[in-house]
Amino acid sequence: MSNGKSKALGVFALAMINVAAVLSLRNCPSMAIYGWSSIGWYLIGTIAFFIPLTLAGAELATGWPLGGGVYAWVREAFGEEAGFVAVFCEWSNNLVWFPTVLAFIASTFAYFLNPALANDNKFMFVVMMVAFWGTTIISLLGERTSSRFGSFGVVAGTIIPATFIIVLGLAYWFSGDPISLPPFSLSATLPDINISTLPFIAVVVLLFAGMEMAGFHALEVKNPQKDYPKAMALSAILIFVLAVATTLAIAIVVPVNQLSLAAGLMQAFQSFLQSFNLTWVVAPLALLVALGGLATLASWLAGPALGLGAVAAKGNMPPFFARTNKNGAPTGVLILQAVIGTVVSMLYLFVPSISTTYWILSAMTVLLLCIVYMLMFAALIKLRYSQPGTPRAFKIPGGIAGIWVTGGTGFIACMFTFLVSLIPPANYEHMSVLAYAMIMLIGTAILALPPLVFLRLKKPSWNIQPKKEVQG
Repeated sequence: MSNGKSKALGVFALAMINVAAVLSLRNCPSMAIYGWSSIGWYLIGTIAFFIPLTLAGAELATGWPLGGGVYAWVREAFGEEAGFVAVFCEWSNNLVWFPTVLAFIASTFAYFLNPALANDNKFMFVVMMVAFWGTTIISLLGERTSSRFGSFGVVAGTIIPATFIIVLGLAYWFSGDPISLPPFSLSATLPDINISTLPFIAVVVLLFAGMEMAGFHALEVKNPQKDYPKAMALSAILIFVLAVATTLAIAIVVPVNQLSLAAGLMQAFQSFLQSFNLTWVVAPLALLVALGGLATLASWLAGPALGLGAVAAKGNMPPFFARTNKNGAPTGVLILQAVIGTVVSMLYLFVPSISTTYWILSAMTVLLLCIVYMLMFAALIKLRYSQPGTPRAFKIPGGIAGIWVTGGTGFIACMFTFLVSLIPPANYEHMSVLAYAMIMLIGTAILALPPLVFLRLKKPSWNIQPKKEVQG
């Protein structure tokens, strides 16, 4: 949905969309609890999911760059219904994911005022709402404005703080002060895989989810066939290096039994800066990290909303969902998701443990994303057979075998992740495996099946743009 305007995005801006969508420092505390073995978990996620997703996104976006992202790719392979389900799951997962990133933003901002406020549910909710609706307004200003905000936010609020905490971690390591990690050994990097740790594979997937996000913005890229692969490579390197190093820096200084999933990053900053008598730096750092959270939020607010707007414009949803403003922003979808996200965020007012809410919502997010990515990897394989002649500026090497290795590895990883995400983590002794799995499946079904209802109720009057295809 370019609206005839000049192309707004180059390699750097496109890479920053991916970095903003994927590299969220809020997830690093979830991995830091594993210490040195987090390296092994990251490698598993990289080989089984991150690399396949990066390669698949590059081929699909450069072969079908005319907008719609996963909707266009899955639709080309399996038809309108499958494409609709894929993009709807990508959008609806945001409805339960938004509160988790908003909780990170609010708990981080608390360190600017008073760290104790990170445990005040009312304070958390107020800051979450200001951040949520403020970022929605930025998205309503159009793709050029939101991408500029995202690029600035990811550099100032993610890359700079991540680099700073890595430097602090190295300085702390060599200072001789006691560290929370045991002595390093190669065996310590190996993950302890058992029934209690399997659910955390979902965390690894969540860390690397979003590498396809730039595909939603293909219409706004100056030269998608050349710029997209470059942007994918640049963003992939930045994401992996900074994620691993930041996680280890947190693990060095914050004991596992004191680590907060929502505020763990600022806990680490505070501990480091206290040891170096630089506590005055905590407040400005909190603002920067909160800005990085806003950049992540902005990326996920806009991308899936654009994809869902493309579906609505083809008549698969009521015209409300296809509404855009003069800036080309999907106003109907953006406002609706802000309202629903606000309602879901109210959990933070009523659930005693913020970390408990954070985990449940994150796990449900992964279930929905797994549906999206299984469809995406299946589409990657199918399109090599059904549309072998379609020009692709980037093609996964190895021919058909390379496609099956890449797509098959990613598909199996997502299916496995879906299954283990139905197992409650070790600290859920109060809930049976069956009860936990049923809650997750019912919640996922509610958020994944509306496309079947929309298609059943579909009316000719819903198609407000019959003369123009989103994907050619």
